Amino acid sequence: TIASIRIQTTTSSMAQRLWDGAASMIGVTEKHEFLVSMVDGTLAEENFRHYVIQDALYLTDYAECFRILARNSGVSQSDSDRLMAFAKGAEEDEKELHRSFFKDWKITGADEAKAMPNTLLYTSYLLQVCSTRSHAEGLAAMLPCMWIYWHVGKCMLQLREELDKAGNRKAVPAYDAWIDLYASEEFEKEVKDYIGLVDQAIADADEETIAKMQEHFNMTCRLEHMFWDQANSLMDWPELKSSSSSS
Repeated sequence: TIASIRIQTTTSSMAQRLWDGAASMIGVTEKHEFLVSMVDGTLAEENFRHYVIQDALYLTDYAECFRILARNSGVSQSDSDRLMAFAKGAEEDEKELHRSFFKDWKITGADEAKAMPNTLLYTSYLLQVCSTRSHAEGLAAMLPCMWIYWHVGKCMLQLREELDKAGNRKAVPAYDAWIDLYASEEFEKEVKDYIGLVDQAIADADEETIAKMQEHFNMTCRLEHMFWDQANSLMDWPELKSSSSSS
């Protein structure tokens, strides 16, 4: 299982202190049942459909957060351009994979789908931090999504290779495509580019700001785990019905 795999996606960057501060949570997330079942092919299609639809909704707001950060005062033109490029990548490159899933699996109604509780919680938190807190805090809040996906992508790729050697895996093309994207060298480069922006923010920040950055980083690490919990349980909004009282 992924529990036995130790993938090093650490860096020599200043942002490493944020990762180290959340390492125990990340260690739990890399073994998430949803992720392990994607690798061995036992994940039910219904759960993956739920995840893909919610992730498409998430990416819309995630891209908007990059644009908010790009427009912050004091941000250099080069950093602003880079943040806009990250927004474009989230909306176009990552969503292109989702659109292929929608087409291949004949998923309909995605355009009318509503954000489920943990999706709304996660995106609302990111939008609030990026809109109302310092630029450095916004950068830190956005980092776990990219870094954790790179990390679990590498973990899942290694587990897939081990299971293939043992002949103990049911290959599902959609799941393999997801793993290949987030374990790719191209995605790794994107993550490291973004870490570079966070590094500079940490270098320019005082310890009080860095502590707040760590707080946001920890929270969004937790929300990443909860996002996969949501798909694993097919979470939906509860029906609230008033009970009729007898007279």
